[in-house]
Formats: sequence, C-alpha cells, structure tokens
Amino acid sequence: MRLHVFIAHSGLCSRRAAEKMILEGRVEVNGEPVIEMGVKVGETDEVRVDGNPIRIAKHYTVLLNKPAGVVTTLSDPQKRTTIVTYLPDYGVQLKPVGRLDMETEGLLICSNEGDLAHHLAHPSFGVEKEYLAIVEGLPTDKALRDLQRGVFIEERRTLPAKVEVIHMEAQKNTTGLRITIHEGRKRQIRLMCELVGFPVKSLKRVRIGPLKIRGMRPGECRLLGKEELNELRAMVGLPLR
Repeated sequence: MRLHVFIAHSGLCSRRAAEKMILEGRVEVNGEPVIEMGVKVGETDEVRVDGNPIRIAKHYTVLLNKPAGVVTTLSDPQKRTTIVTYLPDYGVQLKPVGRLDMETEGLLICSNEGDLAHHLAHPSFGVEKEYLAIVEGLPTDKALRDLQRGVFIEERRTLPAKVEVIHMEAQKNTTGLRITIHEGRKRQIRLMCELVGFPVKSLKRVRIGPLKIRGMRPGECRLLGKEELNELRAMVGLPLR
C-alpha cells in the first residue's frame, strides 16, 4: 500500500493532507524519514507521523443528531458540553465532518475515515445540506431571491441555494424556511439570513446528502451501515466497499 494511502486509512487525515505531511518530512518508516512520494509499506513496517506510531484502524462513521447548546469539538477549554458526550466509544477518534455552531441542532457526521470525511466536507463535491430555519420577520420576494442567488460573506459570494417558504406567521412575525446549500462556511445560514434582513431565531440541519434526521432524538447517535456508506462514497466519487 502506498504510504499516503496508509496514513489516510489510519483515519489521521485525508490522502492529500498525508502527501503534504510526507513532503514536509514529518513521516518516518522503520525509523527513516521519507520525503518522496510513491513509497510502499506493508503490515510489518512501522510508520510514524510527528514521532507518533500509526496503524490502519477499523473505520467507523456515525450520524449524530446534535442538540442545541453542544459544541462541535472533541474538547473545549471553556468546559462546555462537546459532541464527545454523545459519541460511542469504538476505540478510535471519531472526528466531526464539518461543523454546526453551538446553538444549531441537527445532523452531524463523525468518522475516522480521512478520505470520506475530506470528500464530504469539501464544497467541490456538492454534498447537499438541508436546514430548517425560523427567521424573524416575513421575508420579501427580493430577500428570498438574494438568498437563492447568493450573498457576500467576507467578500465572497455564497453558492446558489434552494430556498422554500414553509410557513409564515404574521402574528408571531416569524417565517419558516427550508434552505439547502452545498457549502459549509462558518455560521453560513445565520449570516445569509442576517444579511438579507431576517435573522435566524432557531436552526436545525435535517439532511446531509441522502441521510435524514427522521426518527432520531436529540443526542441520539447511530452507526451507518454498509449500504449507507457506499451511497455516500458513490456520491463523492470514492470506490465502493
């Protein structure tokens, strides 16, 4: 197996990131630094990254219905509740694929499979993420068109989005929107709605690609099966298993 593939299969990172580590001289095989691509390793070889031994771990990918008020990190210096509270212990480190901000609830994929995580998170692979948002006010047609066409966040326009009005409640001065995007920029949905003048009151991610929240309680986590994983892998152009 090629060295960068071995590193990716350990769950440490994606293949691209592994290639960068090799070129930076951070990888050793049997005590010798390796700085060129194409080196192959076998079961008896010892591979270290930054001095730490790595091995091919069994892959696990889970789906978590993250509750609001939980931080999408594995540790938090402020001692806030993190997603680790809800993740099963398989003896490997499950890392979040993308993020949900603390007050946003809903679907979050966590995995120790570097390649799959990289492909699912990268906007170039076009994985749809569907949200239900309750916003303040009754959005105008122009505001909805702006959300659909894209708005500028940090001088960069968001990619086109699907936006559907679910309900409007004039008495409460709120509107329910279904928003589907292909990116995962920080606080993207909240910033988009705020920029068109209708800030978010509550936000839930209900779908990632073919995976839906239906039937999952807040805090519930489940292991994805082979068919679900192959559906994800096919969607982002990875070989089936």
